[in-house]
Amino acid sequence: MALQKTVTTSHGFVSQDAYHKVDNIKIFSKSSMTFDIKILKSKNETIAFDTLSFQCMYELDKENPIKQAYLYLKTRSEFVDSTDC
Repeated sequence: MALQKTVTTSHGFVSQDAYHKVDNIKIFSKSSMTFDIKILKSKNETIAFDTLSFQCMYELDKENPIKQAYLYLKTRSEFVDSTDC
């Protein structure tokens, strides 16, 4: 699972349909978690051109942490136009 969306970096680099992958999940006190989003040019790339960090609530009795991370991202304005891939 991942998300795709067009990205423009602070340096003006534009990547159409960049691949956004959850990575480095850390769960704290059974109620919150942090995770990174690695942004790659495509699914087949191995080196990220950017990484974003997020923190959100974690619910032990809900979906697995990776799924929860993606669901959280979809609630954020910067990911409204993203698509599942």
